[in-house]
Amino acid sequence: MRSQVVLLVDDEIDIVELVGEALEDLGFEVVTARSGVEALGQLAAGRPFDFVVTDVSMPGGVSGTDLARRARELHPQARLIVASGHPRAHLPEVPVDVEFLPKPYRLGQLLDLLQPS
Repeated sequence: MRSQVVLLVDDEIDIVELVGEALEDLGFEVVTARSGVEALGQLAAGRPFDFVVTDVSMPGGVSGTDLARRARELHPQARLIVASGHPRAHLPEVPVDVEFLPKPYRLGQLLDLLQPS
C-alpha cells in the first residue's frame, strides 16, 4: 500500500519543516513548496497528490485560494485544505469543496482533515 502524498505549501519555513516532519513520521509522503508559484510547478509535474494543504497568504502573486482552484483542475481526486490566521469571512472566496483550517492549528486538527473521506 502506498503512502498518502501531501503537498504542503507555506512561506513560513518553521511550519513547513515541523508539520512536514510530523506528517512523515506518521507515514505520509510530504512534498513541500514555499510559494504558490513553486506549488504550481509541483502540481503540474504530474505526480499524484492525495492532499494539498496550503496557506492562503503567500508571496509571489499566487495565493492559497488561487492554488486550490488550480489544484482542483489538475488533481480532482485530491482533498484541498487552506489555512489562514485570518477569519474565513475576511478571506477571498474559498471554493466550496475546500476545507478551511484556522491558524495557528494543532497537528491533530490537520490530521482530522487528512483522514479518508
